[in-house]
Amino acid sequence: MRLRFPIALVLFLATLYPVQALPQSAVTFPALVQWKAAVLAGNAATLRTLYSSSPPAQISTSSAQLTAESDISFWTGFKAKSIELQIAQSNSPQPGLQQIVFQARIRTLPRTLYVAEAQLWQQQGTEWKLLSAKRTDATRLEQPLSLDAKIYPTGVNADEELRSALAHAAKSRKHVLVVFGADWCYDCHVLDKAFRRPDIAAVLTPNYEVVHVDVGEGDKNQDLMQRYDVPMKRGIPAIAVLDSSGKLLYSQENGEFERARGLGPEDLLEFLKRWKPQAR
Repeated sequence: MRLRFPIALVLFLATLYPVQALPQSAVTFPALVQWKAAVLAGNAATLRTLYSSSPPAQISTSSAQLTAESDISFWTGFKAKSIELQIAQSNSPQPGLQQIVFQARIRTLPRTLYVAEAQLWQQQGTEWKLLSAKRTDATRLEQPLSLDAKIYPTGVNADEELRSALAHAAKSRKHVLVVFGADWCYDCHVLDKAFRRPDIAAVLTPNYEVVHVDVGEGDKNQDLMQRYDVPMKRGIPAIAVLDSSGKLLYSQENGEFERARGLGPEDLLEFLKRWKPQAR
């Protein structure tokens, strides 16, 4: 689907502050270390001391403005077994301010969840306080922190790519997974990241040839979408599955993958196992 702020707030911020290699000091910003430790410990009292009270911390998600207390309840509610922070950006836009963009990988029982967040810290006296934060809801798939990856390169002849994939599939007894999308599409990047997970790749790689078809702004390769009964109006990413002869086995008619961020790894594994070639 199209990128909309603040649902993809981290990506929006990344366009303002490009993702880059970070110095070690960015990872060990003391206030963030304290914040992470308090979340992991489920220590609401300590967390409360880290949020600005004057002025009150401004917390927002894709759908709501929250109080600091609500945000504290959100983070402590995970009862996390471990938390890893993938920091995409840490910079000081001016003295006394520190902006940090990260994705939290939260291990709970029985699953792993992901939250992307942009935080703005302010030095108040001798202490750093969380002045504002914008975050996603918790998801079961890792979210992209930028749209830099080129999944759907321009200038590629999609028909030729499909013919090549079908030829390889025939030799290796695989099916062909046709993924319609575009590099501007947030959920296309979510799906691509998911396909690279070890557990999902272990099913995808031996059973499918994958072809990425660029739809541009809805003005490219529409003949292929029509050929495989994948309506553009239902959104992208969109998927079709072919056997090695080119016969259509499955087409996404109702936008099943359009909101990939809402899927879990078990959903993708179930789909891939259902449509993989049957053992002969």
